[in-house]
Parts: sequence; structure tokens; C-alpha cells
Amino acid sequence: MTINALRAGHDRAVLLEKLLAAVRTEFRAEIYRPAPDDPVFVAPACSVADCDRIAAQRGLCNGHVIRWRLHGRPVMADFLADPGPPVRGREALTVCRVDGCRYGNFGKGWCGKHYDRWVRAGRPDPSSWDAPKLVASGGTPAECRLSFCSLWTENPGRIFCHSHHERWTNAGRRDPERFATDCELIGSPHIDLRDLPRQLMLELQYGLQCRADAHRRTTPPRTAMQAIRLARAAGVSSLLDLAEEQWRQSAASGRVREPVLFLIEVRDAVEVLRDGAGWESEFPRDLWRLERLPGITTPATATAPRPRVRLHFDRICQPWLRDLAKRWLRLRLTSGLSITASHTGLDALVCFGAFLAHIGVDQLAAVDRPLLERHLAHVASGPGGHGLKKGRISNLNLFFQAIRQNRWDDSLPGTAAFYPGDIPPAPAATVSRRLAEHVMAQVESEENLNRWDNPSGCLITLILIRGGLRISSVLCLAFDCLLHDGQGAPYLRYFNTKMQREAAVPIDEELEQAIRDHQQRVLQRWPEGTCVLFPRPHANASGRLRISDSSYRQMLRRWLATCDIRDEHGRPVRLTPHQWRHTFACRLINRDVPQEVVRVLLDHESSRMTAHYARITDQTVRRRWEAAMKVNIKGERVALDADGPLGQAQWAKTRYGIATQTLPNGYCGLPVQKSCPHANACLTCPVFLTGPEFLPELKEQHTRTLTLIDNATGCGHTRVAEMNQQVADNLDRMISELETDEEAADAG
Repeated sequence: MTINALRAGHDRAVLLEKLLAAVRTEFRAEIYRPAPDDPVFVAPACSVADCDRIAAQRGLCNGHVIRWRLHGRPVMADFLADPGPPVRGREALTVCRVDGCRYGNFGKGWCGKHYDRWVRAGRPDPSSWDAPKLVASGGTPAECRLSFCSLWTENPGRIFCHSHHERWTNAGRRDPERFATDCELIGSPHIDLRDLPRQLMLELQYGLQCRADAHRRTTPPRTAMQAIRLARAAGVSSLLDLAEEQWRQSAASGRVREPVLFLIEVRDAVEVLRDGAGWESEFPRDLWRLERLPGITTPATATAPRPRVRLHFDRICQPWLRDLAKRWLRLRLTSGLSITASHTGLDALVCFGAFLAHIGVDQLAAVDRPLLERHLAHVASGPGGHGLKKGRISNLNLFFQAIRQNRWDDSLPGTAAFYPGDIPPAPAATVSRRLAEHVMAQVESEENLNRWDNPSGCLITLILIRGGLRISSVLCLAFDCLLHDGQGAPYLRYFNTKMQREAAVPIDEELEQAIRDHQQRVLQRWPEGTCVLFPRPHANASGRLRISDSSYRQMLRRWLATCDIRDEHGRPVRLTPHQWRHTFACRLINRDVPQEVVRVLLDHESSRMTAHYARITDQTVRRRWEAAMKVNIKGERVALDADGPLGQAQWAKTRYGIATQTLPNGYCGLPVQKSCPHANACLTCPVFLTGPEFLPELKEQHTRTLTLIDNATGCGHTRVAEMNQQVADNLDRMISELETDEEAADAG
């Protein structure tokens, strides 16, 4: 026997001993029967009244499902109103027609013994035949072994009544006690662990115990039995005989289904029992399971079950690079690095390892600056956007810095480094991601909001629109997420999942009431309370599991299709939850909310991203201003060449004038570097501009100017009359041109 075989036998013996000590008595039975009100191993009853079987499909037990199909699949309400007699195995067997005889029916309403005597008596009229008593007083025969059958056994050596004896015979006359147990289990909630190897049975019993103790995910007995049949078909004596990926592949359809996930979870629990959890047992592996590592949860996930996250170091083919990658990511994870960032770092090393394998480099000492320049070209020419490529380069640079700082490998050349100019700048965002108000009007319509089939999806949408949060922050909201300031104004407390910190945003009273109503609905479903505001509606016994991002996006797509929301071109709208954050910010900027206030509301680290929203809105204002007609004091139209070489400079000059030198009846077009030589005489200034929005002010000033000219002429003030006559002439030309344009617009 080899050393490995001896070691495997020792490990199996150690595991068996640990299992015997860990599995409690209530889970040690070969047939586990959960309590009727068990919240984990839930078994919904058949929808048919007075049927005590568990539901299998469409809310019906197997017997009633078959009957429903045979009836032509009628409307479920009609079928439930008249489901027919009880299904087989749940109705009382017919007893002999003779009073006091409890033998089963054999024919013509008689039991076998009375039927034989009736035939020998010449088959008289049953109503007048005086049937003999077969049992003397005090000598009642034994009843059928089945607990739900009260018929007598026909022979002293039998343990079943006549009908059940026939069924037992047709079943192959197997162990009568097992046959009786199987009959009693039909249609009842149970998990059958018989005929399994001893260790495999203990492992599954331990898995059931862990699932019950965790009190998180619901597991119908039907699902557990499918998993047990899968384990039995695999022919193993322990779940550890196959790797996790092999269990996934052993599924008949090749997909990850609930029974397979149950087996994988049990396998993980058994492996932790054998090896323990923590860095000492997980670090040597090429596949890290982060849920086994303590101290890497964030405040957003501290109260919820940790997700099943994997880091696949087996994707790095070089052993020396794989070992360094493990040390680096262990250091980063223990220092507070997020799970998403760890995946990004690992992706950078996987990409670098593939590049080294491609060019035939297999040692760290060969990684110098010329090689990194080749890697830069390799990353730049590969697929992916700017963010992916930037992450691969910047994380690889951090990896090299960690090697030097911690002296993990002194063979790394000093020239192995990237510099700020190595990463191309991010492309400027030229397209706004905010939603058009035409679309938002449909989204925010009360009629459409009432079409949500899930109240959680409707409330998530309202929080995204009115609070400007990221979808990850909304889904992570705690149940007690409402705060109030000294004036009683409501705030929504949330966890900024990107910046990894607590934050709050003010909300209105209507949204506050919607959140309180939702809290009441959650408490009705989970009376013992839950730590999350949006618990998953299914397979969530404790209410601690949150709605996933993918689940909400699926609900959102269905809702958009139901409401038939379309854009200005009549096309169906496709949007992402993050677009509501952009829309929220742009709306604030359009309402002249200071940019610093917008930054605080969005909980941005700096004003750079907030300025992006402001720039988008500035472009919108420019388009609107350019679309309006502008005239100068000569009545000539003035246009800005938006696409010309001076387009941006012209707009900057005009924007500055609008912002700082707006006049009662127009705008100043003077360059910002010059002082005005026409103080208080803008209507005679060659750089004065105005538009149709100032037409009422221009007419009013024209009337006042003519009155002033008349008064000056009457008083003999010739100079004043001449100066104002120029103003009046300019006003005449501007008003005439603007009115002509308005008439043309009305006619069109």
C-alpha cells in the first residue's frame, strides 16, 4: 500500500470520527422527517382540500397532477372545485358488506371468506342471505401492518390485509417492514437516506444539519431527495471522492441546478469539518473560496451571508508567478481590499502569465523594462475597453511594488516598472447617459408605477430615481435605513459600495412613507425580523438573503415591456439602473443646484465626476441658446459656428457674458479681457446682442425713448435728442427683425 493510500485512509477515518461527533441525534435517522412548520425544509401541501400529500408541480401532489392532465389541463380553479375522489393510497379500502366483518373486499361486496361461503350456498339473494360469523367473540384477527389501514389480515401468518398483501406480492415480496415504511412515506415530507454507504450517509446528515442551523436557504425535501439520488448514482462512498467541478458535470443536464448546488454546499461543509477554515487551510489551494476566509467582509455584507466567491489561481500556468500572486492577494485582502478589486488584480496576473507563456519567459529575473514595453503593446492590442486595460497595467505595477517592498523575490530587475505616461488617457465622454425627460415622464407615471408586479421592484426604482444611488447600494440597504435630523426631515442611510463608507441622502416624505409601508410588508412575511430592506422572496427562510442585481434587472426588463415605454423615435427603451443616477445629477444641475451640493448628494470623492454632469448640462444649454435667433443693434442676425475652429472659444466668451454681464434686454458680447467704452449705452454698443425672449423689454424701452426724444426736443436739448434718436433707430431695427421672425415661426 502506497503512502498516499495510507494517508487517504487516515484522513477518511479522521473525518468519520469528526462526523460521528458532529451530527446530532435528530439528524442521525435514516429517514429524516421535518416538522410540518419547518422553515428550511419547507414542504407545501397539495392545493386540493383534504389532501395530505405534499405539492410537487403547479401546487398539486403527483397524484392530482396526473389527474389534472388526464382531465385535459382545465383551469386550476375549476379543477380544485371538483378534484374527484381521493388519490390512490389516501382512501379507505372497501370492507366486507357483512356487519362486524373487517376483512377486505374480494368480490360482490364480500370478503374472500364470505364470498366462498356465499358461492357454496348457491349464490342466494345477498339481501336475504344470513351470512355466518367468521370470528368468535373475543378472537378478533390482527389488523393490517400499515398505520392508515384498519382491515384484518386474512391468515395468521400475514401482516397485511388482502389488498395490501397483493400489492406487497406485486412489489416482489421484499422486506415487509420496508414495504410498510415506503407505503407510509408516499406523499409525506421526508428525506430518505437508506441504502447509502455509512460515511456518505453521515456527510449528508451533517449537510442537512448545517442547512437547518444556518436558517437561510429553503430546501424542499423533494430537492434534497434529488441530490441524494444523484449522489447514489455517482457510486461514491464520500462526497469528497469527486471535486466540485466533477459534481457540476455529473448533473444530467450539465447545468448548475439546485440539487447539484446542495451537494456542493454539503461537500464544502464536510471539507471544512475535516480541514478547518481560515488562511492556513485555504492559502495552499489553487482555488480560494473567500467565504471561508474571515475578516474580508464589508459593512454592507457583514450582516448577510457571505457570497460563494472563488479566486482561480490555476489560471496562472507558472508556479513561481502563482505563488507570488497568492502572497500579494492575501496581503491585499487582509488589508481591506474589496472582492471586486481582488478579481481585477488576479485578472492582471493571469493576463501577464499568458503573455510570458506566449513569449517563452519562465523566470522573474527576465521581467525588465523592454519586456514590459512588449506587454504594454500586447494589452493595448487585446480586446476590452480602457478600464480593463488600465486595470491590468496598474495592478501589475502594484504587484511589482509589493515584491520589492516585502522582499519576496530579489531577482526582480529594478527596471521592471510602469510609469504614468504608459497608460493612454481615458477617452472623453461625449454622450450623455442621462435619460430624456420624454422617457422619464413615462417611467415616473403613476399608472406605470402601479404596473409593477413586485412591490420591492417598484420601491427600488423610486429610490434610484429620487435618491441617485447606485443599484448596489440600494440592494444593500439595511432594514432600519431611515434617519431624521433635528427638524424631523427624513434621510436615507446607505452604504456607498464603491467608496466603502456610510452615507446619507435626503428624501421626501412620500418616499419615506413608501419605505415604511414596505417595511410592514417585510415584517408580515418574516415576523421575526430581517436585517435587509429587500429580502429575496423565494428560498429565503431567514429573510437575510438580498434580492440580487440580476433579479432586479430581469424585473425591470419585464416592467419596461409591460408598460411599453418608448423613446422619442418610437423605439422600445432599454435602460440600465445607473442611468437614473446620471439623470438625477443632471436634473440637479439644471435646477441651478451648486455643484458642491450635488457632489455631496452623490457622495463623490471629488468634484471631477460631478463636473462631468455639469459639462453635459452646459452643452445642453449651448444647444438651446444657439437654436434661438440673436440680433445685434443693426438688426443683423448673429450665429455661432459650433463646429468651426473657434466654436468652443466663441461659446466660452458668450457663456461668460451671459453669466456675468446679462443685461435687462439682452447680452453683452464684449470679450472678457476688454473694458466697456459704452457705459450705460448698450443699445449703441456694436457688441450688444439680444433675442426674442427680450422683445417685451425692447418695446417698452422704445416707448420710453420716443417720449424722452419728444421732451428733449420741446425743451431745446438737441444733443440729448440726437443721442436717443440713435437708440430709437436701433430699437426699431431689432424689434422689426425679431417680430418678423416670430411671425414666420407662427406661420410655420
